Amino acid sequence: MQNKETRGGFGMTEAYARTDLAMESCSAAGDRLRGVEQTTRRSAGCTVHRVRVTSSEAAVVLGKPIGTYITVDCGQIHRFDRERAGEVAHLLAGELRGMTCSLTGRLPGVGLGVFVAGLGNAKLTADAVGPGTVDRLTATRHLQEHESALFRALGCSALSALSPGVLGQTGIETLELLRGAVRSVRPNLVVVVDALAARSCSRLASTVQISDSGIVPGSGVGNHRTAITSETLGVPVIALGVPTVVNSSTLVWDALKEAHIEEVSDELQAVLENGKSFFVSPKESDLISDAVSGLLADAISEAFVGEMLF
Repeated sequence: MQNKETRGGFGMTEAYARTDLAMESCSAAGDRLRGVEQTTRRSAGCTVHRVRVTSSEAAVVLGKPIGTYITVDCGQIHRFDRERAGEVAHLLAGELRGMTCSLTGRLPGVGLGVFVAGLGNAKLTADAVGPGTVDRLTATRHLQEHESALFRALGCSALSALSPGVLGQTGIETLELLRGAVRSVRPNLVVVVDALAARSCSRLASTVQISDSGIVPGSGVGNHRTAITSETLGVPVIALGVPTVVNSSTLVWDALKEAHIEEVSDELQAVLENGKSFFVSPKESDLISDAVSGLLADAISEAFVGEMLF
């Protein structure tokens, strides 16, 4: 539990605002935090926020590792028509290519090995974004060895993909499985896809985050696993995700803020802090998971595979 800000004997605290989104953490911390650089631009009808966390102090305050976080506010993904989905996928593909070049010094294409890991539980709708994304990808790594002429003609990256499941299904930490895959495949880059948690309901299925700092599976729902980062895998890692759930205490906290209620009673504060919160997803969770998986798969495919197989 983070330190609370109290007002007149009552508590209203950012500790309820559990989020995986760096943009939300920055908003909560305010504009005076040192070691954070932020820019905003408009592109393809989306707002693209870029946050760079550059100091250890800022990383501790935000609860986010040092690195770059790109947040694309694109509107409700499950309501996109085909044209709009294509526009947003193209924007995301450009951001993925740019981050790939920054991390590896190379643009996607022949000679670049990319391993995509779809984190999450495929049997849990709100957590199925990672596995759903992997299911929609076209792997090309095997063509490099078995159809080398075709692979060269395609001009695409050597793409491989895996959905490792979750600890409760396999009994194996996700990081252990990914380490084994990385040792075997030897990619130049790992892209980790996962469902995220947001503070604000308005960001559910409406925001895409891309970061170069890796990911801690389950952190958004308080189920912390071992971090998946460039340090733990030995290769650069891009984390790609969309928020699909919000914490119930966070939901109440957000509603109180929307109502401009700055103080809460001791009784309500006790309920919010009793550790019995749960996670809430929109009623269209199945549509959201399907649409988000399709969008992220299209973005990854356009970035690394190209139009011939996309």
